[in-house]
Amino acid sequence: MNQNQQNQQQGQPQQQQLQIKVRDEELKGAYSNLMQILHTKEEFVLDFFFNAPPQGILASRVMVSPGHAKRIAAALAENVKKYEEKFGKIEQGEAPEGKIGFIK
Repeated sequence: MNQNQQNQQQGQPQQQQLQIKVRDEELKGAYSNLMQILHTKEEFVLDFFFNAPPQGILASRVMVSPGHAKRIAAALAENVKKYEEKFGKIEQGEAPEGKIGFIK
């Protein structure tokens, strides 16, 4: 008997497996060496840039709810901890100088 059948017998809701479609282009991912975070009361905006002076480009923009932003922060902290336990302390790089601004 699988877990879903056991849950149904115990009166627990059945868990649905989420099927996610991913386009081939998105599987490659996007490299980012600079990030900016903006927020309003309703959402967080995570801008990921590829900084190649004299100009950078926006590689990806991700918008999430405040609750999801908090879960992302916790998951990232947990994974950094696991990484450092396995590979050693991560040395923090220098923050970029100057302001980040958009041009058209």
